[in-house]
Amino acid sequence: MTPDGGIAWQVEPQAPHMDRIEMSGRQISAIVTYGVDSAGELVWRRRLVFPMLRTLPNNTRGSLQDSFDANIIDSITADGHLLKERPVAFSINGCLRSTSATDAGIRVERCIYPSVDKAACLEKYLLTNTGTKAILLHIPRQDNYIFTDARKGVYGVYILRYQVYEGGEVRLLPGSSYSFYVAISGRKASDEPTYFSAGYEWERRRQFVDGLMHQLVLHTPDSAINSMFAFAKIRAAESIFDTKGGLMHSPGGGSYYAAIWANDEAEYVGPFFPFLGNAEANESAKNCYRLFATYMNPAYKPIPSSIIAEGESTWKGAGDRGDQAMIAYGASRFALAYSDRAEAEKLWPLITWCLEYLRRQQTAEGVIASTSDELEGRFPTGKVNLSTNVLAYGALMSAARLANALGQPDTFTRRAIQLKASINRYFGATVQGFETYRYYEGNTTLRSWICLPLVMGIFERKDQTIRALLSSYLWSKDGILTESGSKTFWDRSTLYAFRGLFYAGATDTSLQYFSYYSAMRLLGEHVPYAVEAWPEGDQRHLSAESALYCRTVTEGLFGIEPTGFSTFTIQPRLPEKWDRMSLEHISAFNRDMTITVTRAGQEERILVITEGGPSKEYLWDGKNPLTITL
Repeated sequence: MTPDGGIAWQVEPQAPHMDRIEMSGRQISAIVTYGVDSAGELVWRRRLVFPMLRTLPNNTRGSLQDSFDANIIDSITADGHLLKERPVAFSINGCLRSTSATDAGIRVERCIYPSVDKAACLEKYLLTNTGTKAILLHIPRQDNYIFTDARKGVYGVYILRYQVYEGGEVRLLPGSSYSFYVAISGRKASDEPTYFSAGYEWERRRQFVDGLMHQLVLHTPDSAINSMFAFAKIRAAESIFDTKGGLMHSPGGGSYYAAIWANDEAEYVGPFFPFLGNAEANESAKNCYRLFATYMNPAYKPIPSSIIAEGESTWKGAGDRGDQAMIAYGASRFALAYSDRAEAEKLWPLITWCLEYLRRQQTAEGVIASTSDELEGRFPTGKVNLSTNVLAYGALMSAARLANALGQPDTFTRRAIQLKASINRYFGATVQGFETYRYYEGNTTLRSWICLPLVMGIFERKDQTIRALLSSYLWSKDGILTESGSKTFWDRSTLYAFRGLFYAGATDTSLQYFSYYSAMRLLGEHVPYAVEAWPEGDQRHLSAESALYCRTVTEGLFGIEPTGFSTFTIQPRLPEKWDRMSLEHISAFNRDMTITVTRAGQEERILVITEGGPSKEYLWDGKNPLTITL
């Protein structure tokens, strides 16, 4: 970690290593592979995705993308000799930077980043003469085009352009520097070409990142958790695309753009964005629920799992994955935290429709049937699975609170109590020696999603469930395994597990694992974000997992749960080794709020400060959740 909030890697000789990072803007996503090969030479490859340049078939993966592996430094001459880079350092802080030495006495610094709102990726270069004599540099001027096949584009021909700005011959005196830049862009052939300014585009990117660093700021004694939280905000908020269907948050990963999912967007990121307070993020959440609402129907056929292609099509390939539970849970939590009555009233029909759909799927045992879960058949789920049912329970509880806030009849609390009893009765089982939950009827192996009851406050089997999650059957060096005996891990279930463990009060035990995980993802072999899965996707930096990391803190470590437009419960889990922790500039509940937790003997002192309002102090005994009214 570096003093400016970034992370750095100092390259060691004969230590080859490569990594990749995804960075996104409203019109582009850049997946950059970087590092050092076995010969000590730079590895620098970009895979650029243009989500609004749609390709045929116009499906989930119908975004134009191409790879650009050329390194402009390889074509630059110093006094007639080609430069050869030897990387000495890489760093990440809003952009990916590299620093290299050369035999010619030229230091090469580069910074790559996406434009905030244009379909372009910028690379800014700084060449510095570290020697004692003047050097004549020749930087080739390049302006190269790639024209795509009109038959493969929704809008016909697309033009990809690679431009070198400020090239030419430069006499570089000792100690002096020269800057030039590269822009790689994409557009429709019918659109006019655009001039790009690397300085302006970097200032826009820097302002975006700096803005996030001043919203929802975490302070704890664990610097890795603080830094990982800060990076997670970037990845969660940057992967939002300006589509013709409105702003859409999308997972990314080279595959999933200009589209929304019931889990990633409705369930994972939507409820988090009001806490962050980023305007584009909140707008993307509103659009997500609005788009899903267009598929409500009087016959109560399931809403599609995904709305794709800028809102023009859908994906229903896995049947009902419990999508209505995901949407109802996410939309009700978003409505409470966003705390806008008019917006909540718009969401209310969607929430109640989804809950009525779930009621119609109820079995004779009082549980809810669904085709599969969010893993879409990768692992068995039976006809009734734990995930769908616990999400439905969470949706009913939040819908009941939203009904009270809106002055609507509460028909949901009773259903939630009944469903909770049915969950414990139907899924409660001894699995591999633990009194926990079976995932479906006939399931005999531990599954990662047994963490979900803890997340939703179903604690009847919490002690044995905690032991099972952290046992050698499920815990691995990479996080929680999807199933005992497998090698597969998904960060989404690992992060839900951390959130549930903290919420259930296993504070100090959980912290050991969460601190380890945070340092591994931030400073390990593949940095600096939470990942999707392995082996599937080879640990892509999907965006929604970063939102789940942040929710591990807001809803797990701090235990914040919205209960109304100006009320929430809190049960902060201050670890024994910490004397204080705080979340500054929380934007939920339509406030700018800071919560600080300190130790007060056997209790915890909670200080809530709202901008423009009085500060309030509470003592919490660590037992029942504390209700805060703003």
